[in-house]
Amino acid sequence: MNRINLKTPKHENIYPLGKNFTGKNPTGETIDFTNYYFRKNEKPMFGISGEFHFSRCEDSEWNDELSKMKQCGINIVSTYIFWNHHEETEGVFCFEGRRNVRRFIQLCQENEMLVIIRVGPFNHGEARNGGLPDWLYGKPFEVREMNDGFLNCTRMLYAKIAQQLKGLYYKDGGPIIGAQIENEYQHSSAPWEMTTGVANEWIKAGNDGDAYMYKLRDIAKEVGIDVPFYTCTAWGGAVAPSEMMPLWGGYSYRPWIYNSYTGPHPATDEYVYSDFHNNEMKECREFKPDYNPEDKPYACCEMGGGMQCSYNYRFQFAYKSVDAMANIKMASGCNFLGYYVFKGGTNPKGNSPEFLNEGQVPKLSYDYQAAIGEFGQLRESYKRLKPLHFFSTEFSDQLCDTITYLPQEATQIDPTDLDTLRFAVRMKENKGFLFINNFQDHVITKDKNNEMVTLELEKETIEVGPISLAADENCILPFNMDLGGINLKYALAQPVTRWKEDGIEHFLFMVPEGMNEKFVFEKEVHAEEMNHQFGKVYKVSEGTHKCVIVTLPRIQMNNCYQLDHDGKKIFMITEASVLEGNGELRLETTGEKTTIFVYPTNVIKESDCVIKKNQVNDKWEEFEVISEKKSVPVSINQIGSTRYTIQIPQNFMDGVKEAILQIHYDGDIGQAFIDGDMIHDNFCNGAIWEIGLKKYVDRLKDTPLTIYIVPLKKGAKVNVESAMAARKEEVDEITGQLYLAEIMLVYEVKIPFISAKLFPEEGI
Repeated sequence: MNRINLKTPKHENIYPLGKNFTGKNPTGETIDFTNYYFRKNEKPMFGISGEFHFSRCEDSEWNDELSKMKQCGINIVSTYIFWNHHEETEGVFCFEGRRNVRRFIQLCQENEMLVIIRVGPFNHGEARNGGLPDWLYGKPFEVREMNDGFLNCTRMLYAKIAQQLKGLYYKDGGPIIGAQIENEYQHSSAPWEMTTGVANEWIKAGNDGDAYMYKLRDIAKEVGIDVPFYTCTAWGGAVAPSEMMPLWGGYSYRPWIYNSYTGPHPATDEYVYSDFHNNEMKECREFKPDYNPEDKPYACCEMGGGMQCSYNYRFQFAYKSVDAMANIKMASGCNFLGYYVFKGGTNPKGNSPEFLNEGQVPKLSYDYQAAIGEFGQLRESYKRLKPLHFFSTEFSDQLCDTITYLPQEATQIDPTDLDTLRFAVRMKENKGFLFINNFQDHVITKDKNNEMVTLELEKETIEVGPISLAADENCILPFNMDLGGINLKYALAQPVTRWKEDGIEHFLFMVPEGMNEKFVFEKEVHAEEMNHQFGKVYKVSEGTHKCVIVTLPRIQMNNCYQLDHDGKKIFMITEASVLEGNGELRLETTGEKTTIFVYPTNVIKESDCVIKKNQVNDKWEEFEVISEKKSVPVSINQIGSTRYTIQIPQNFMDGVKEAILQIHYDGDIGQAFIDGDMIHDNFCNGAIWEIGLKKYVDRLKDTPLTIYIVPLKKGAKVNVESAMAARKEEVDEITGQLYLAEIMLVYEVKIPFISAKLFPEEGI
């Protein structure tokens, strides 16, 4: 029986953390941290941070990719500033083009997103030398230590960053609220790529403790990096000084274990509920803080929003792992999510050396199988995160000051135990949320059917169920939730957002995969149930109180966008990507015909490209968006055992936003060249290899694309029997073949967005 004892409520002691975690801008607005959550103007704000490395993306793409992040509910952008991307040659700094950090952060502000800069000096992030420039290798001092040589070089770096960001700090009215100092100090390091493969020399992890971290923070302040709070990574025993915000995370795909491990990847404990904000649980698996957990909020910066394949570990990332981890972190006490990375990218090329990625990963590609791919592709993880982010933002006032409760033995569940129901509760004053997870990495999960969960509250017992949940699904179910003055005892559906129409509160709920929706109220209510295009509508009344509940199944909710226009909510359901900004609404699609459902009516109007197909009801309209019909044939010529050329028509970019070459192949590594210049690479993991071609349109007019597939080799050996120092590779069998190459076109259509009278009728 699934029971949880909630009879003895825990009492929070919530207080602001003080001057080291507080900021005020020129208009008087404030941000700060309490020991439970982040606040804006002294009200709870659920932080949702997504990592986006500006220098790993063409600057012409920044604005659209930031818009996509915003549409997914990201409200804070975190970004590494890689030292070796800006000072390849000592004393010569570059902050132009894709390295223009100032312009990137200005765009974050234009998109109404806050920013946390991660200034190093050591960052890692799969960058060469962890982001340290090669020229530091031969210096007469050790890096990551408190010596004048290294500190002076770091001071110069920080000063250049500060100069670029002048006026963009929160105190000046800018978006920069935080700065991470160093990364995983005294916990993690990276190879010095100058010697890896020969001497295998590693950068020091550091040993100067808090003094080193404070020294770097003080240097940052002195040169002008003056932010409301400074952060540090706290996991693995990394140094986390008390005057910095410790940030946590978790990864379910861990390529680094294959430095010393062989065999299948083990199931991790990332999908078992814990309590990371409880002084009675000072340690819980990887969570081992050197402070009392309740003294600081449990906040994250590196939850696995994807993962890069490494040479020794190839895999196709499980996209459902991302929102499942967010569910786990939230239930375990987190009010500040942080995904690494959220937007994948491509490494810039250097001058000396040319390739700035770490040797264990592709030389150029940093797609990371992220929620937003290297070329703007939206992954399943992006779509599944939207409703969770909408919920945590809209209901932050009901979520942030709740406390975690776990059923007995919850933390002892073995990751491979697929029978025990995994659940937890966050509650305050006998109302809150029941979290359930049915995802586990590196195992095949199974459906849950007709489970019951008993909530033993102080003055009542609530039997929630029967709960069914599809394999790999997760959910958040409310209990004792106020719906416009009507008490919802519990729901078998997940709250997403709320809004008012004509004075009546409306609530949107998502029905998770496998669940049969159900709403149980404390008192007898009058409920009028109707079907709509995608789900159901319940008009509920209890005496003088009224509310409207709208449900969408997971499959539709994944494609649902929430826009705010003139203070009103607009919903669009489409498989395309929705971008909004500067009063414009745009649709990015890979189809020649794209369907969008819009709520309410009279929000968009018809045009040559936007045609109204159907008035679904008095609230929903259906439109068809037409893109120019176009196809781009490619011709493939095999010129060697594993070498090919691909000829692309000269006009392939006419009328389209992007052209993504999709390559189906087998082998070890795929490499793409134009006239001998590598433009992209891929570690084969069985998935389609994709390359965005827009930036190469001029170079491909007269030159074919060369594809070389580094083959997998069986029985390979080097024959060195000659007396003349000759060496020759001999191989029994090779695997390397290109099967198919085709181009997926990406169109962009502007949607006429009008400010007509919104919400003309009551109900939905």
